[in-house]
Amino acid sequence: MKTSTFAPTVPASAAKQTPRTFFSRTSARSSAVYSAILIPLLLLSACSDDSKPATEKPEVKGPELITARSGFQKLYVAARTWNPDAKPYRIESTVTSDGNGQDGKWAIWRASFASAASHSTKPYFWSGSAADGAPSRGINPGTEDSYSPSNSSTQVFDMAFLKIDSDQAFAAAQKHGGDKIIEKDPKISILYVCDWNHNTNELTWHVTYGPTRDASKLTVAVNASTGEFIRVEK
Repeated sequence: MKTSTFAPTVPASAAKQTPRTFFSRTSARSSAVYSAILIPLLLLSACSDDSKPATEKPEVKGPELITARSGFQKLYVAARTWNPDAKPYRIESTVTSDGNGQDGKWAIWRASFASAASHSTKPYFWSGSAADGAPSRGINPGTEDSYSPSNSSTQVFDMAFLKIDSDQAFAAAQKHGGDKIIEKDPKISILYVCDWNHNTNELTWHVTYGPTRDASKLTVAVNASTGEFIRVEK
């Protein structure tokens, strides 16, 4: 009599699920998860790189043109930090390639101050110029020099006398020969100088049609407190 041997029946699906197959499926699921995370990140990085310009050029800032009083007010504050008793004795424009000054505006203004307490003078420059060789933008101090109150070329004045701005002085000069100069030479530069006239005791604008006083075609004197025409100086 033969004795039958019992052998448990293993389902076909279980027989096929060997440890190697199980780990393969786990690895596949992990790879899918990593891919789902990594691919969007790569796409986001690529988009970010594409949004950047190929070459970033520095922005070129144009000149800032202002009138004399606007520039002087900035320089006056700076001079008072140098010496509390500082008073102005001259305001003048600087001719540059930024403009021609025919509207009373320039990109560089210079104001010179004197201090009786320190017996010294010091100029300050305001610059909004984009021209080559111009002072850096903002306020730039100059070099100190000795000061004598008896020197007629450095007669200080009270800033309260400066009521007429450079554009108003230009308008007055236009009525006394300036318009004819510009008609003949539309690009001519206008130079502005304001100082105290010790002979008449008045603050005076000198509006010069030309880059310098020596090379001027006309200079008109205008009262810097009232705006009235004084005389033609050349």
